[in-house]
Amino acid sequence: MIDYAFLQSYWWVLVSILGALLVFLLFVQGGQTMIWHARNDSERSMMVNSLGRKWEYTFTTLVTFGGAFFASFPLFYSTSFGGAYWLWMLILFSFVLQAVSYEFRSKQGNVFGRRTFDAFLFFNGIFGCVLLGVAVAMFFFGADFRVEKQNLLVAASPTISTWAPTHGLEAIANWRNLMLGVVVLFLARTAASLYFINNINDDNIYAHQRMALVSNAGIFVVFFLAFVAVLLTASGYQLVDGTVNEFEVVKYKYLYNLIDQYRAQEKYNNGYAYNMMFVGPGWMNKMGRWEAPYELLLKSYSDGCKYYGELKKQGKLIDMTMSEFADYYREKKTYTEPECALWR
Repeated sequence: MIDYAFLQSYWWVLVSILGALLVFLLFVQGGQTMIWHARNDSERSMMVNSLGRKWEYTFTTLVTFGGAFFASFPLFYSTSFGGAYWLWMLILFSFVLQAVSYEFRSKQGNVFGRRTFDAFLFFNGIFGCVLLGVAVAMFFFGADFRVEKQNLLVAASPTISTWAPTHGLEAIANWRNLMLGVVVLFLARTAASLYFINNINDDNIYAHQRMALVSNAGIFVVFFLAFVAVLLTASGYQLVDGTVNEFEVVKYKYLYNLIDQYRAQEKYNNGYAYNMMFVGPGWMNKMGRWEAPYELLLKSYSDGCKYYGELKKQGKLIDMTMSEFADYYREKKTYTEPECALWR
């Protein structure tokens, strides 16, 4: 049955696929940041000409990505694209420079010179990647805006979304947003090195890109892991129980979302979800063979017990022994009924 929840999931999957495709195609922007590494004009022209056959795909995917948001989540589209005006205008301006550069770089009568358009390509490569990362990071760390749907009834100012006067520039100043921007940039540069290695038949470019691949991939991994650490320790918003438009700040929100993945099973397993946690003094024994520092494991175990205890106090969890759960399981499930689990 096609209902509102199904359509939300359908459009979210479609937008996610377009977003993933866009990130993959950003190797064009990554390659544009590397054209200045060429040792001479011949190598630079080979790199630009190679990228010039692919740049339309990235631009088209970006436009389709925005169009999909407009079709599927119009409130988000109007809030983000209209409110964070200067952020998105900078992104689009950089991509317009890219299109102009590929069109006129080698044209006769180019009064600005190739180096000018090469600088435009470099600008698009850096700012296009970083600012797209900043825009996506707002999903996680929020932005300075308010949404008040009741304003539609105010004839003098029927504006739903209200942003800070900086209209998205404040997001660029957020170091956590910039961290994801750097992650996207070096991911694009890593993909560009792989593209040049496989697409250009030149020994010098091949050797240089092999070295660039290692350095760019290493920087990407470092910043990606740092971003994941920042994300999992960040506070987030969640809907207050029993309300439809009241939110509260929750510490370690994304970490708890990761821990609580198992609770999604209740949608498919007759209304229940389960997770096993072994309780006993063995977890605090220093004589065991541990794969991580003892202090870290002890803290993880203690924090996990505390968190599940809080869920129990809130009436969101029932603790059982394995034998008690076995009896409960036999009552709820049949041998022919499929089982949804996060692990085997």
